[in-house]
Amino acid sequence: MVDNGRRGVSRRTLLIAGGAGAAAVATGGVLATTRDPRPPVSHLRKRRAAGDFVIASPSRVLGRTALYDTTGAQSFAFDDAHGHLYTVQQVQDGLRLPGEPRAVRYADRLRRGDMCVSKLSLAGALLGHMYLRGFGHGISMGVEPSGAGVQLWVESRAHPETGYGRAVARVPFTDGTVLDSDSPAVRHHTPLPGTVRNHPALDLAGRRVLISHWAGKHHRYAVYGMDDFLAGRYEPLYTMRETARHKGEALQGCALHGDYIYQLTGNPYTDGSGGNPPESGGNTFASAIALGTGKTAGRRRITAAPSLPFREPEGIAVQLSPTPRLCTGFSTKTAGRRELSVYGFTE
Repeated sequence: MVDNGRRGVSRRTLLIAGGAGAAAVATGGVLATTRDPRPPVSHLRKRRAAGDFVIASPSRVLGRTALYDTTGAQSFAFDDAHGHLYTVQQVQDGLRLPGEPRAVRYADRLRRGDMCVSKLSLAGALLGHMYLRGFGHGISMGVEPSGAGVQLWVESRAHPETGYGRAVARVPFTDGTVLDSDSPAVRHHTPLPGTVRNHPALDLAGRRVLISHWAGKHHRYAVYGMDDFLAGRYEPLYTMRETARHKGEALQGCALHGDYIYQLTGNPYTDGSGGNPPESGGNTFASAIALGTGKTAGRRRITAAPSLPFREPEGIAVQLSPTPRLCTGFSTKTAGRRELSVYGFTE
């Protein structure tokens, strides 16, 4: 259901194909949308239309990689300008950060919304970290290149009972530092007052901001022009209720690219009695939600790296360079810590 589709978008045929490679496309593994006769929005006219990703023959973007803290990644985003990847995770158990009188339990970190950011090379080398206290859970994030560094787009003002953000903040990544959500240096954007679980993602090519949020019992999306958003003009380009997720599937991230919102859902592997055993292939799905209609334009199971231990889907993002790839992350368990793997699917 689209509540506000003020700007028409030309929607291309969406290829989100299952199976193994091109054969799946040729034999009917294609989900297609009808073409919209209206002209594309201006930021799409001068670049190749995007939004057609084939979910087959995945390429490995990041091998199993340890983050700064021992906990699992919640989401990730690319800095294509500098060739880096950033992740957010909850702060690990028993850590004492500057200004804290004692070590803090993991359960309390979750409730407070304390997050750790890791900066990685695409080869998996740890290049830096910072802590964000009181910001949120990190279901999705954005990275905006800024000079030699980046601005992180994250949820903020964590709810004191749930630990999920009620606003969105844009803060510079500063290696080795601790930043509190209530710091006067943090500007909180609240485009959707009264909503909860506000999670941002960015479409840098189109200079748009996606805000995933919950209004009552319903999960919804809103899309804004980035310049207007930063100026405090929160009139959305699109708003819609999300209907792609199936019962029992956890929301694991979202991304915005071209004419579609991409959504990752699923759960970690379980034993045979848990309903999601490894031999089932897992219940990780990527869905494409059309901006012009709010309808699910495609939904396909992600079967990449089926042998990963535990294999919990964590995060979805678009890597723009050298060619657009829709990338999904998986958290795995090792002795004493979690690791992140990322796999990509091209157009």
